[in-house]
Amino acid sequence: MAIDLAAKTAVPADRSGGRPGGRAGRPARRRRTLIAYLFLTPFLALFVTFVIVPAVFGVWISLTNWSPFRDSQDFIGLKNYLDLFTPGSTTSADFWNAMRATGLFVVLSVPFLVVIPLFIAVLLNRRLRGATFFRTVFFAPYVLGVAIVGVIWSYVFDTQSGILNHLLSLLGLPGDTPWVVDTPWVWVSLVGVTVWWTAGLNTVIFLAGLKGINTDLYEAAALDGAGAARTFFSVTLPGLRPVMLFITTTTILASANMFGQSFLLTNGGPGNETRTAIMYIADQGLSQNNMAPASAMSYVLFAFLAIISVVNFRLQRERSEKAVS
Repeated sequence: MAIDLAAKTAVPADRSGGRPGGRAGRPARRRRTLIAYLFLTPFLALFVTFVIVPAVFGVWISLTNWSPFRDSQDFIGLKNYLDLFTPGSTTSADFWNAMRATGLFVVLSVPFLVVIPLFIAVLLNRRLRGATFFRTVFFAPYVLGVAIVGVIWSYVFDTQSGILNHLLSLLGLPGDTPWVVDTPWVWVSLVGVTVWWTAGLNTVIFLAGLKGINTDLYEAAALDGAGAARTFFSVTLPGLRPVMLFITTTTILASANMFGQSFLLTNGGPGNETRTAIMYIADQGLSQNNMAPASAMSYVLFAFLAIISVVNFRLQRERSEKAVS
């Protein structure tokens, strides 16, 4: 009798096996998914409106002879792209000169924007008095707008009445250096201003990465008798590989899209020496109303940056795999 009573009163087994993914959990899971998409709707609407739609429209423009002054636009295929790779065309020489200036700025600025913030982050990661104050000092310039940065440094670099040349003359050094009107000083000025302005962000990101490294690794290195240099290359750098990949990639992309510093400090001069690709594209599209060639230029620049990003990711991943093996 006891067995029969237990069998009658037993709770029926859950056919889903108690798993969250069973039939009983599906309505709740769908509800959570719906709520998540509702919260994402404002971002998705803005993303589609201001990123996806302009990108698709830009591709269509680059395949036509589009102009705001024409009533009808004609499809011309890849002509705008082919003109960029055809010597003697109206856009080829100027575009590749601008690309050369962009590449030169990337090569000159990225090493400083990676090495200097890393060095500062390692120093600030130590237990020092006033570390919080110095973190704020290094990050403070990043909150300034590019217009403010340009105005400040134009007064500093002015050849005739600039503060920098005045200080150099007081020290007995040449006080007539053409910081923003002659090469190679224009590149020194642009790279220096960019490092001063944006290095703080990379410093903060490196600091966050350093906080995530297991302190036991440093203790083990100290027990093995590793010095500061050995510890840095054997513990710190391997622990910062994901952060290094992120910073390197974003810094390359940011430097390749440099516009404000060159526009405000040198206006692309001397000549067109510091006219970057973004400056030339903006001039062609907005000032000269050559929207179709400008769109083609922007997608060529995008292709180069995409290739560089993929190569950087591959190299970093191979290094990580070698380090693990």
